[in-house]
Amino acid sequence: MKFIPWVIVLLLTACSQLQQLSAYHVTEADVEQLLRQQVPKLTRQANVAGIPLKMQVESMQVDIGPDNSELVRLNTTASAALSLFGLSYPANLQLQIEGVPYYDAAQQAIYLRSVKLLDSSIEAAGYRGNLAPVSNELLQLVNGYLANNPVYKLDSSNPTLKLLSAVPLNMAVQNGRISFTPGKN
Repeated sequence: MKFIPWVIVLLLTACSQLQQLSAYHVTEADVEQLLRQQVPKLTRQANVAGIPLKMQVESMQVDIGPDNSELVRLNTTASAALSLFGLSYPANLQLQIEGVPYYDAAQQAIYLRSVKLLDSSIEAAGYRGNLAPVSNELLQLVNGYLANNPVYKLDSSNPTLKLLSAVPLNMAVQNGRISFTPGKN
């Protein structure tokens, strides 16, 4: 009979310590590191406004929680080759998009949803301007990629994260990071 109170005390202690576990944080640098690994794979062949375009992403900069928002903003620099009248024209593209981070517990990954194109510009053959006329096509291109590719995959070999992922997680976007804390059922 004296054994049961000890079991209850141990269970209560374990539950309170799990609740007191420090949150797991994903920083802008963490997301940028994963995206840097994916950048060589980000080459897309597309048609934008009827013009064949081969776009290759060169760099991405991440801003988590800009202006105290619940969003993630990506600034992307890409090079492109426009094919027009049998000739190829090099171009530099800059895209700024933002979306709402979504945690997929089964994949243990963060995806961006509800993506919006904030700004787009092009520099090609002496022309410099906004890509507003083709922004829908560019947004579909970016959305197609982000729908299937996470911006961050949690490291399941991390002991803290392994323990945290055994319970439901709450995700919060803070200035410069995304935090995961134990949640309630």
